Amino acid sequence: MNQPSEQEQEHDPGLKAIVSERRQLIGLAYRLVGSLSEAEDVVQETYTRWYALSPARRDAIESPGAWLTTVASRICLDLLGSARARRERYVGEWLPEPLPGRVEWTTGRPPATDPADRITLDESINMAFLVVLESLTPAERVAFVLHDVFRYAFAEVAEIVGRTPAACRQLASSARRRIRATRVSAAPIARQADLIKDFKKAWEAKDIETLIGLLDPDVRAVGDGGGLVSAALHPFEGREEVASYLMSVAEKTSGLELLEQTVNGRPGLVLRQAELTVAVFAFHVAEDRIRHIWGVRNPEKLRPWTDV
Repeated sequence: MNQPSEQEQEHDPGLKAIVSERRQLIGLAYRLVGSLSEAEDVVQETYTRWYALSPARRDAIESPGAWLTTVASRICLDLLGSARARRERYVGEWLPEPLPGRVEWTTGRPPATDPADRITLDESINMAFLVVLESLTPAERVAFVLHDVFRYAFAEVAEIVGRTPAACRQLASSARRRIRATRVSAAPIARQADLIKDFKKAWEAKDIETLIGLLDPDVRAVGDGGGLVSAALHPFEGREEVASYLMSVAEKTSGLELLEQTVNGRPGLVLRQAELTVAVFAFHVAEDRIRHIWGVRNPEKLRPWTDV
């Protein structure tokens, strides 16, 4: 389905309202499936189903936005089920698709009154959070994201996932416990940016001692090439091992341009060859040290970066 033109939308306020939901739907779907390309496919399918309804059925829908959200979430739930099997066959480590630049997706939902600790929208797109979401079951992930991130009541979540409100509350609670168990508070953004700048300088200078000093003793580095390009098939752990691996990468990428850029809302680095992005690095900085490094090299996951 091609998106209606602005002129078509101006002549049909209802159509304009439907199309305005697209940004929120992509934001929701990305958090649910961890892939911008798959999120766009989900939203495309959602709109296809909307326009497959007869005009009478569409007019009878009291809240088109709620209908679209329900359909998109259910498509994501099905997609997450099949994704588990696909990722078991994936070559090497699977990482979420990195997002370029600053992403400002909002929900329009009212402020939450539930005293349970919440995840902010900005926090919910960072790589550390998305990686943890991968450890949840599909039902846990959908229930948690809809309730804790997008502020949907459990009665609404229940309609979407086809379970009782009590079951959805339990799913979200289970997800929340698992996320708390692995969650490490990040350093302030300004400090993160300074640390990544120092990391970039040390990496470019092949200064392994400085690199080691910037890394947490238990640092973990994960690469994702998808079997399409060379990348480490298994994570590296410990600062000496990670620093040594980074030195080998620096030797292989000599002459390429390393740029400071926002990745999933946090300071990151982008490796470019001429005008082509060949790798994107996301970081988690805690207690003045780099705790995690995620390097995405799979070219299929770097398509959103080609025009950045």
